[in-house]
Amino acid sequence: MHSKAFAPEYQGALTALSVNSSLTDVLEEGTRHLRAAEARGEQREVARSGLAVAEAHRRLGHVEEADRAWKASYRAARSAGDLGAMAWALWSGGTLARQRGALALAFRLLGLAADLGKRGGDVVARGYSLAGLAETGRIQGDYQAVAALHEQLLAEARQRGEARHTVWALEGIAQIHRNTGSYDTAFAMFEEAAEIAGRADDRRGRAWALRGMADIVSLRDDPDRALALLGEAELTCREMNLSSALAYNHKMRANVLYRARRYEEARQVYAQALAEFRAMSEPRGEALARLGLAKARARLGRDHDETAAELGELRRTLDRIGLRHAREMVDKAHAELGVLPLATAGDDEGGRR
Repeated sequence: MHSKAFAPEYQGALTALSVNSSLTDVLEEGTRHLRAAEARGEQREVARSGLAVAEAHRRLGHVEEADRAWKASYRAARSAGDLGAMAWALWSGGTLARQRGALALAFRLLGLAADLGKRGGDVVARGYSLAGLAETGRIQGDYQAVAALHEQLLAEARQRGEARHTVWALEGIAQIHRNTGSYDTAFAMFEEAAEIAGRADDRRGRAWALRGMADIVSLRDDPDRALALLGEAELTCREMNLSSALAYNHKMRANVLYRARRYEEARQVYAQALAEFRAMSEPRGEALARLGLAKARARLGRDHDETAAELGELRRTLDRIGLRHAREMVDKAHAELGVLPLATAGDDEGGRR
């Protein structure tokens, strides 16, 4: 039995905030409490309030503000000697690093956060940090390395009845199954995640699960149902100001339209998603939206050489970020569109395996 979802990143004076609180409300409340704690010189409360501020900024796509806020939270936690609060600040910084495409930094910060969480006896901070490491590896495409960690975290979350973490783990494992072609298993896990999130009133988790379900439904050639699922998820994203989730929702909507051969509509929605990702400096989403846009434009008659040049540039970008699965998607796009890769000077295929 799972309890109602809660938001452990909202701490100190902010524990009354819900997992479904609007991010603008979180930012307003967090900033108010942060200023008051600073005025009183209460470093532990500065750290805890600052964490909520950092997370609100991150999820709203305010990259620079989020970066300043998690570092300030960490400094306050360190000066108070609070290992748990230090772990949470590093978790926020590591999550932001992953969002920005700095995967090596994300691994380092999340590893430090997991260690501090363990040393400080904060089992939830440790769990969230290990989850962050697992998600970073999954995004990178290193499924073999992180599948077992996802399963371990799912078992721990189920045992504790922690709904939000159960939903996260189910969605992560479902995504691995989806990316490796096990669509039925993936759909069942996304569906279970959506049900648990619904019962636990975790609207954010449910929105991500609906997006995953829409992806599989679309691959099964039912675009209308997929678009309806995405429409339901989009309402939540807008009500809660989930900028990143909304951009990924739009990218998936474009994917659905593209698979349905509605190329002009797909082109428009990919362009919308691309602008949203650029506004929040999210390079992974930006690269994926660019790939979709390149494919849609190719279907609408774009010159082969221009398409090949863009795909080549995207492949190098994805290599630099370290996204293996996405790089494979570029290779598939060449084959799907019948566009041969352009030979580029100094292309070294042998040295970076």
